[in-house]
Amino acid sequence: MAKLSRSIHIKAPVEKVYNFLVEPTSLPEVWPSMVEVSNVHRDPSGLHKFSWKYKMAGIIFDGKTEIVKVVPNEYVVSESAGGISSRFEWTYHAVDNETDLDVVVEYTIPIPVLGKFAEAIVVKLNEREAETLLANTKDRMEA
Repeated sequence: MAKLSRSIHIKAPVEKVYNFLVEPTSLPEVWPSMVEVSNVHRDPSGLHKFSWKYKMAGIIFDGKTEIVKVVPNEYVVSESAGGISSRFEWTYHAVDNETDLDVVVEYTIPIPVLGKFAEAIVVKLNEREAETLLANTKDRMEA
């Protein structure tokens, strides 16, 4: 499994950032390679599920994500299966009326599909993708 972690400071209240990112239909707005989110099944506890289409290295993958742990405005863990298996841990830290957001991602690169040669390139692309996701979230929340 590949692993990456990134952090960003957002000049917006933690509740605003959390509420935006915990809503699956918001993801394509800030996540460049997230093609589509569908079949969202919300649970009042925040432990919801959804399907997605994601473009990696020019290939569209389908999968499903389940939110497996939620501490509102503090912590969210999601696990995905399908074309790309992954685990995202989002940590929200309130700093005055602003937010420090951390994300740790562990994921499996579908090597049989992409090939061993492409693995190093895909890891770099995914690092940039995470940075772009956070920067786009920051821009959206600070607007």
